[in-house]
Amino acid sequence: MSEAKRLLVIGAGIAGITAALEAAEAGAEVILVEREASVGGRVLRLNNYFPKMCPPSCGMEINTRRLERNPRIRVLTGARVTGAEQKDGGWAVEITDNPAYVKANCTACGDCEKVCTTEVDDPHNLGMSKAKAIRLPHPNAWPNRYVFDRATVTDDEAKKIADACTYGAIDLDATESTETVDVNAVVVATGWKPYPIENLEELGGGFSDVIANVQMERMAAPSGPTGGKIQKPSNGEAPTNVAFVQCAGSRDVNHLNYCSGVCCLASLKQAQYVKEQLPEAEVTMYYIDRRTPGRNEDVLLKVAAMEGVKLVKGKVGKVEQNGGGLRLKVEDVETEKVLEAEHDLVVLATGMVPNAVDDDLAVFTRKDDDGFVLDDMGSSVTVAGVARRPEDVAASVRDATGAAARALVAAGRRA
Repeated sequence: MSEAKRLLVIGAGIAGITAALEAAEAGAEVILVEREASVGGRVLRLNNYFPKMCPPSCGMEINTRRLERNPRIRVLTGARVTGAEQKDGGWAVEITDNPAYVKANCTACGDCEKVCTTEVDDPHNLGMSKAKAIRLPHPNAWPNRYVFDRATVTDDEAKKIADACTYGAIDLDATESTETVDVNAVVVATGWKPYPIENLEELGGGFSDVIANVQMERMAAPSGPTGGKIQKPSNGEAPTNVAFVQCAGSRDVNHLNYCSGVCCLASLKQAQYVKEQLPEAEVTMYYIDRRTPGRNEDVLLKVAAMEGVKLVKGKVGKVEQNGGGLRLKVEDVETEKVLEAEHDLVVLATGMVPNAVDDDLAVFTRKDDDGFVLDDMGSSVTVAGVARRPEDVAASVRDATGAAARALVAAGRRA
């Protein structure tokens, strides 16, 4: 029997996890590398999926159980690819592990966190809240292991934290480690990040009550910075008039040229969050085009029929502060007039930027003009999820299955 094909999957968001599982269940050996301390990526920062409006944690739990039970998959969290060299039969890839200040024997008991006094901006909540310097990354973290921002605490506090661990799971002297692995093919699933709201000054980026769609998602989540309460960041009060501004920086030569594909549906979903929690609130969605393909059209029809919801075909050109509220200047396409509207919370539908724009994988990735990665079957490199194009969770899963199949074919040619 021939030796099993070995694949490297870079990125353990929903696309990377799916590609790894599909390839391993087809018989390949898989190394799954993730920069963050736990798997799941952007999906676990969502409150609900559309169109079913269910939390992502249940679906991700199924996937992590599959990862646990599959002996063909080796998961490396807190690790990154730092070099690669093409060779006959595939690639020799250098992987660097971050210092493991918290070791695998951590039980997540929380004793260390109790004695920690230093707080940092919580990355899972996009900096909208504080967290202890040593903590579980988030409630659904897998591996279920604490992370330690060692550089943020003094040596005295670090020793106190280490002494609090009765399992000896904290190593204050941990250092980076590097290994080189040989693989037959590579799947790039490095995911995305939101377009910076700070770049959108004309749309109020920087005003306290102007937030990005990803921030609204965390705000509405029970594990989020407000415990699930939708409120104005400026004063903690519930908004009474919410605006969703579509194509915030997208389809714009000054920002992102492309459509991110999922923003309309994301805003329609978030409009439901507002109306379910604050039924008296007014909601207006300003859009250029309403893009809800396929069966997702039902989401548009449902939201459009809600009392207190308006969908206005118009391009928002300016967001200004106006006393305690916000004034929007909108080019109403249907009336061909510039309108002014008052709102007290504005949600910008910022686009999806591929992480590959500024990653260090150029040695084996080809990209298009927008930074999305292209398949290179000749070099045994395939691409999955939003690393390849903007898409929603369901599309990313389908795409990852295809990427795994293509990688197996490429690996077979070189094995």
